[in-house]
Amino acid sequence: MSFLSRFCRHYLLSLQFFTRIPVTGRLGAWVGYSPAMLRASAGHFPGVGWLVGALVAGFTALLLACLPDGGFSPLVAAVWGTAFGVLLTGAFHEDGLADVFDGLGGSPDRERALVIMKDSRVGAFGAIAMMLALMAKVSLLALLGSVSGVLLCMALFLAHVVSRTWPLLLIRLMPHVGDVAGSKSKPLADQISAQSLFSAFIWCFGALALVIYAQYATYLVAIEVPTWIMLRALGVALAASALAWALMGRWFWRRLQGFTGDCLGATQQACELAFYLGLAVSL
Repeated sequence: MSFLSRFCRHYLLSLQFFTRIPVTGRLGAWVGYSPAMLRASAGHFPGVGWLVGALVAGFTALLLACLPDGGFSPLVAAVWGTAFGVLLTGAFHEDGLADVFDGLGGSPDRERALVIMKDSRVGAFGAIAMMLALMAKVSLLALLGSVSGVLLCMALFLAHVVSRTWPLLLIRLMPHVGDVAGSKSKPLADQISAQSLFSAFIWCFGALALVIYAQYATYLVAIEVPTWIMLRALGVALAASALAWALMGRWFWRRLQGFTGDCLGATQQACELAFYLGLAVSL
């Protein structure tokens, strides 16, 4: 199998697993499936963020162009853009966030917490966590949109990529715990390879480079946020996202001595929110 063919199959498999974007029929048959393939496709998780982030940012930009200037337009765009993102992923990561808070909030006992996390029903802790996360996301996006529509779209694209890179470090640094045989993350339970991790960082750094170039070009044309301010803001946003990853990892290690598939989804959500918050505070 050629490098290009293997790359496409792994990327499409990652897209199939982490989103509701259809990879079916003859295309799905060509992609195929095996636990080893899915494990290898984990390195394309940030690449999935490229597509999801681009689609959400494009949809948000279209809404901003169609809505009246000023007023509540950024808030409306933030709400509908967030809803579109949830639709694309099937609330895959939000579900993980709810399960983690149900489990770790519902019992101080490790084994009992793992049992609660496997329960598909959403409890009080999970519902509250999901509601607060969605409100925080919408409010931060609306705030960024009130500064600049271009800034909002850039933040959406980059946050989706960066927040999908950090969970892979949990796989690399921590053991998988719980019922591995029945886990959604069973193919990812083994340590992620250095090659897959390298691929993930290529996706992430590529997104950063693209956003910085696009911001510089936008500033030259539209006199938006100056480039040096944007670079500083991106640095703060990345640092905030890294801090969120470190805190989540510490929490999982202290309570579970490892991670589950739900922990990966919760980490993605926390890192995405922290990215928006860091960007907003720095501006």
